[in-house]
Order: sequence, then C-alpha cells, then structure tokens
Amino acid sequence: MSGVDYRRWLAVAVEEAKAGLAEGGIPIGAALVGPDGAVLGRGHNRRVQDDDPSVHGETAAFRDAGRQRSYRGTTMVTTLSPCWYCSGLVRQFGIGRVVIGEARNFHGGHDWLAEHGVEVVVLDDPECTRLMADFIATRPDLWYEDIGEDA
Repeated sequence: MSGVDYRRWLAVAVEEAKAGLAEGGIPIGAALVGPDGAVLGRGHNRRVQDDDPSVHGETAAFRDAGRQRSYRGTTMVTTLSPCWYCSGLVRQFGIGRVVIGEARNFHGGHDWLAEHGVEVVVLDDPECTRLMADFIATRPDLWYEDIGEDA
C-alpha cells in the first residue's frame, strides 16, 4: 500500500494514548485499521484504570474492532513498539502490518514480527517518543510494572 498516510492513523493512536494518560494510566494508544483505511477499533492501555494487566493499547483496539471475518489485510497502529503479548496477538490473528510510533523507549517484539512476514513500519515520531519518555521519568513504578521488570 504505497502512499498511505500512516501519520493520520498514528494521530488516532496518539489521541488514545493521551486519553489514557489523562485517566491516570500508561500513555500507549492503538488503532486497528481495515484494508480500506477505515479505523475498525481504537483503544489505550487500561491496566491501571481497569486493574486488568491484559488491557494493553493493542488489545483494547482489537476488542473495540469487534469480531471480524478475517484480520488479514488489517494494520495495527500503536504509539510504542508492541510487547511480546501484543506481538503474539498480531501473529495469532494474521494482522499483516504494524505501524509503530516509536521504538526508542521500548523495543518490543517488532523485529520478531518482521522475521515472520509482518510488514513493520517504525515512524520514529517525536511526539510519541516524548510522551513515553516523560511518562517513564515521572512514573517509573508504573512503567516497569507494565513491562514486567523491576525498576
């Protein structure tokens, strides 16, 4: 899909990330985009808000999209490189492309996805990078809890 405006899709994910931060959560947002470019679902990390460790930005967007006959041809757009859990979701359901806002603050499973045939686009977006870096600096406790590491 040449000529695709990935930044338009990323803007949806960034809006979600900011909503999560405003709710006292972790600022990671995502959108699942259909083959025609329409946003099927959107969401943000709600681990803190819902007291549920399984609600990552990507899983929230996936759930919001609802049941699809097939996920082939869809694109997962996320503000941050997907963790192993969310990378597994992409592989499990055959999502063909992942667009990543940034991978500087966290380098998740996107290399593995690429090795398994998923198209990976890293935008290296300064707003995404700054949003996550600021969060990590102010809430390292939540950040390390989210990625399953000790501070």
